[in-house]
Amino acid sequence: MFTLRTFKMVVKIEPRLFGKNRNEAIATELNKKLANKVVINVGLCICLYDVTDIGVAHLIPGDGSAHLKVTFRYVVFCPFKEETIEGKVKLCDSEGIHVSLTFFDDIIIPPMHMQCPSKFNEAQSTWVWLYKVDPESEPVEMVVEKGFYEQDLNFHNYNQSFWIFQ
Repeated sequence: MFTLRTFKMVVKIEPRLFGKNRNEAIATELNKKLANKVVINVGLCICLYDVTDIGVAHLIPGDGSAHLKVTFRYVVFCPFKEETIEGKVKLCDSEGIHVSLTFFDDIIIPPMHMQCPSKFNEAQSTWVWLYKVDPESEPVEMVVEKGFYEQDLNFHNYNQSFWIFQ
């Protein structure tokens, strides 16, 4: 679920930060640039773990800032393929089920990714999954509503992609 990813990036240190410790200035700029951002094919960036290499500072004429090529490791949230994650339902609406993982709230499970057959009950603002225990039995309803949280409610990441809606 949480991994360390290595990045290489040119970091711009403005002159107002020259009096600050170089490592602190780099960490501040990297966290401003990446923390709480989703990087395509990487995941949700959480925080800087460490800086492994700092290149020579270059000054660009007319800029005044120091530009450093930095190699660093960042803590990233990216569920592994087929990993099970537990979450709490924040909201149910016609767009889908909005799920919170406590540290991250922008997960939406759209209707097309729910178990079939599922339907939305507008009167109660709940999603209902109709499933059969065996072929001859009547369908059983499993209702998913706001606040629903159980060990049995799991989310599987089968295709290594997830949707983030802002």
